[in-house]
Amino acid sequence: MSLPPLRIGKKKAEIPIIQGGMGVGISWEKLAGAVAREGAVGVVSAVGTGYRHPSMVKRDRFGRPIGSIYTHSKEALTKIIQDAKKLSEGRGLIGVNILCAITDYGRVAQDAVEAGADLIISGAGLPMKLPEYVGDADVALVPIVSSARAMNLICRSWEKKYKRLPDAVVLEGPKSGGHQGFKYEECFMDEYQLENLFPSVLEEAKRWGNIPVIVAGGVWSYQDIKHYIERGAAGVQMATRFIATYECDAPLIYKEVVLNADEEDIILLKSPVGYPLRVIKTPFVERLLAGYNGWNGCVSHCITPCNKGEEAKKVGFCIADRLGAAWLGNYEEGIFISGANGHLLKKQGIISVKELLEMLTGKRPDPTLQAEAFIK
Repeated sequence: MSLPPLRIGKKKAEIPIIQGGMGVGISWEKLAGAVAREGAVGVVSAVGTGYRHPSMVKRDRFGRPIGSIYTHSKEALTKIIQDAKKLSEGRGLIGVNILCAITDYGRVAQDAVEAGADLIISGAGLPMKLPEYVGDADVALVPIVSSARAMNLICRSWEKKYKRLPDAVVLEGPKSGGHQGFKYEECFMDEYQLENLFPSVLEEAKRWGNIPVIVAGGVWSYQDIKHYIERGAAGVQMATRFIATYECDAPLIYKEVVLNADEEDIILLKSPVGYPLRVIKTPFVERLLAGYNGWNGCVSHCITPCNKGEEAKKVGFCIADRLGAAWLGNYEEGIFISGANGHLLKKQGIISVKELLEMLTGKRPDPTLQAEAFIK
């Protein structure tokens, strides 16, 4: 089967694959630009951009950006997006992933538009005001949802207040890396798995004029992609598989942590964001599980649900600090994220984005596949 192009509003990508946004620092200009250059959708994470270009921001003595304005730096995000576009050589699309939970969400959305993003993908909450922040700009808006009900709420609100609808939605199941849009126990229940959520969300999308549905969270292989597209999906979003590429912006130690992970090493933690967070067991996580509190005060004010460090203190860590430490290559103190299927990457090793996309479009054998299907 030849995969169809992905159309999102007025935008079009030859390959119906979105590389999921991964922060801090896992998907910035190198990865997003390489993915777009192959004809797919490369996505820059807008979280913690101050870590990418520290000379552009104010930092404390430990190198942490101070305050949201520097943690989620406009100047750094602008440079990342523009550099990604240069690397893409005019092909594919460059999107930006913006967590609804971040402080200065509206400002960061405006920053992404001004920097030339082709689309904005937004989850970790419902992006009810996103159209207000982008106005009439030529940018596609793609909320992440976890149910037909969530999609209905967004569509009704956007239509009533802004006279517009999403250009597409990403339906993300509970097998993804990072934050989940489900309660802890729901992540393991059959009715909340992607395969079982998909029909009702697709039906809801049809009621709003056939809004494209992009599936994510456990999608792993060409076979999975075919499965969902044959059943009506417009495309897929995948993140973890892109970590094990040469072009991924993550440091080598991050890639090695993912490549060395076994299935039982990938777990869910409580997060200051208020959602379960899927991570890999590493020294810091092991200490955290044993009762250690590694919170060192709030300097970044990175997310609003954390209440300037109050929630971080409760769960034992600042998300910005620990993801920033991983980006800086600190194995002992960082938090390293993976999707539920990340343990399969050890069968593949590090490859190029071009090679990976050839696997995902059926043009090259996939060494990670086993007899069982990976449809989730």
